[in-house]
Amino acid sequence: MGASVRQLIFILQLFFPPELAVQQAVYVLNVLISLYPLVRLHKNQRREPRQPAATGWLKTIKTLLTRAFLLEADDVEAWTTGIQLAPEYAGYICSDLDRLYTLLGLDDKQDPSAFIFRAPRPILSTSRLLCRFCPAGDLNLVPTLRRRRKNNTQSVWLLNSSFHWVSADLWCQSLMIGTILVGHCAKCRADYYPDRITRVGQGRQRTELLEYNAEFIRVSKSGIWVHRKIAVAQEKALHRFHSGWSNFADWVNDTKDDINVHFTYRQSQRLFLEHFSRRLLIAHGKGDTFECDAHSTPQSLAAKVREKIGMNGGVLPFSMSHGCMDCTHVKRYRDDLIREGVEFGGDMDVVGSDAQPAQPELNPTATPDPALALLPAVLPQQEAPGPNCPRGYCRLCVMDGKTLKHRKCALDDCKGALVNYKDGRFCEEHLSLREQCGIVPCGRPVHSPGALTCDDISHIDWHKQYEARFHRLSFPGVRRVIRRQNADLEGKTGNTTHGPSLQVQLQALGETPGEKVIHTFKAKSIYCLQTVQWACGVPIGWGKCYRSESTPQVLAFLNKIWDDDPDFRPSFIVYDKACDLLRHVITQDPSDLWIKTTKFVVDAWHYIGHQATDILCRTRCNPAPTNGSQPDLVLTETDDHGVVHQTRAFTTETAEQLNSWLDGFDSQLRQMTDVNFDFFVHVLMLIYAEAVEKRIVAKGRGLSEEFWDAVNGDNMTE
Repeated sequence: MGASVRQLIFILQLFFPPELAVQQAVYVLNVLISLYPLVRLHKNQRREPRQPAATGWLKTIKTLLTRAFLLEADDVEAWTTGIQLAPEYAGYICSDLDRLYTLLGLDDKQDPSAFIFRAPRPILSTSRLLCRFCPAGDLNLVPTLRRRRKNNTQSVWLLNSSFHWVSADLWCQSLMIGTILVGHCAKCRADYYPDRITRVGQGRQRTELLEYNAEFIRVSKSGIWVHRKIAVAQEKALHRFHSGWSNFADWVNDTKDDINVHFTYRQSQRLFLEHFSRRLLIAHGKGDTFECDAHSTPQSLAAKVREKIGMNGGVLPFSMSHGCMDCTHVKRYRDDLIREGVEFGGDMDVVGSDAQPAQPELNPTATPDPALALLPAVLPQQEAPGPNCPRGYCRLCVMDGKTLKHRKCALDDCKGALVNYKDGRFCEEHLSLREQCGIVPCGRPVHSPGALTCDDISHIDWHKQYEARFHRLSFPGVRRVIRRQNADLEGKTGNTTHGPSLQVQLQALGETPGEKVIHTFKAKSIYCLQTVQWACGVPIGWGKCYRSESTPQVLAFLNKIWDDDPDFRPSFIVYDKACDLLRHVITQDPSDLWIKTTKFVVDAWHYIGHQATDILCRTRCNPAPTNGSQPDLVLTETDDHGVVHQTRAFTTETAEQLNSWLDGFDSQLRQMTDVNFDFFVHVLMLIYAEAVEKRIVAKGRGLSEEFWDAVNGDNMTE
């Protein structure tokens, strides 16, 4: 039999110092019981002849006991003697192990696991003691939380931090333990759950506020709760393995021993939404003002959070003020390059590029570019300020489009979300078009309920051929068709440099070629996802292009990103079509703020492929000109032979790294609704930004005091 209470008290008095706190003594006692298997091995080894009194097992026991005492001795001031006595007390216990374990009721015939202290059933409760909404003041006047109903505790299932299902009790803070379900304020009628607070809002409807530091999260109305560490594990799986909530649920079910309770896909999705709703609201500074319907569905919660932090795009507020050594440099001037011994080259050459672009042939009869006439004819020489004068700093960001899509209304000009994402075609505004022929612009009613065309035989036949061609179209099928078409083309032409293509062959409809027929037989998709991030890789914001990556849409995207933070506009924006964007901005409004604050440059990879005759691109959008016109984009290095070389100051390909990471989520995003798509992209940008920030700190690439001294002109010399 185990030890009685009287024996335990005797053990504590005999083996433990009186200054040790009770909880610390219980901890060490539990360690002692867990070490009993090692004691059995020690005693078993001692049965052999000529064995040392202190076997290796006993030395290990003493080491582990010393660690246990050291872990808990910090608050005892080294046992009140000023000297660390943990090894001495561990040795004292080890010298009398047989008597100790006899008093504990352990012997060789009993299973030691039966005496290890068992954890009690978890208690799920609110951490609050007073009402959050009632007026503060004298403690006696602030309502305390009461029990809401006079019944027993509610038993729930909890997926704990060890990925095991356990039965738990849902309680609230109160002196009357075991008789309440949730906390309740009698004055304002607010109910306090472990992970949320509900109260009566406008219109007498109950609203909900999230508890952002909740240890437990409810994922089902039927009483399924999950420890917050499981949500953190789900977040890490998303980041490292591109795991969706369904894969994560399967993994949890495959790794746990419990077979009676399963972690369902819906519960995993709810955990994802609950966890990241809190993370996103805090990151965007909206936690204090967020409120939604009480006990909302996952869809309504995601829609409410999306409405709060950004629809069809978003900005990471903390990224606006970001700065590090990879994206933020001290302002440089042409005089700096001269002082460093740079030999300038042509204004169309690129620093560090082996394949220099061809020089354009002058054509006096060519039409002059009107955008060049609106820009200064000669770039300023950028003379350096005097010693101890502020030099300032510059930042560079990179923008790119990524073909991540979700479905939308079948009409090309409509951006509306589908009413039915399973097999629907129209948004709510154009839902009536279901009763019209899918061939545009026929407009006649369909020939029967559920049909997609009118009674015109040519329309019916064309739709049948379309269905036969595309009804079972899948991504592997498209790739297979592309490979076959490329193989046929290679056999006919002998050219192996062609890229992917999909030649659609449909019969003509009247005089209209098959590929030119406009129809609404299936929902359309957005064109791409537009992202912008600093040169170090930290994302700034994102948006959507619906029909094409046109310069007006890209400019509107940039204006939206920096609309609330004009002072944080970057010094340079790298974009593969920067010359077209600059031309659009200057021709639309020569006084646009972008012209005064930011220079648009083409990334090094795409710059070589731009037309040599585009003077605006070659002279104003060069990613690293060798003529010294953009000293902020150039650094100098001296080789082993003492020759000074120009190098690029920034990397312009960070967008490709983000795009490569986002590729792993393509298949998930394509199947989502517009709400889930936006929510998921918000999550991806937050996770990626935090990962890059963590990497910057680990590598010591943050901005130092020396950087700010240089920016402010302190201790600067010529």
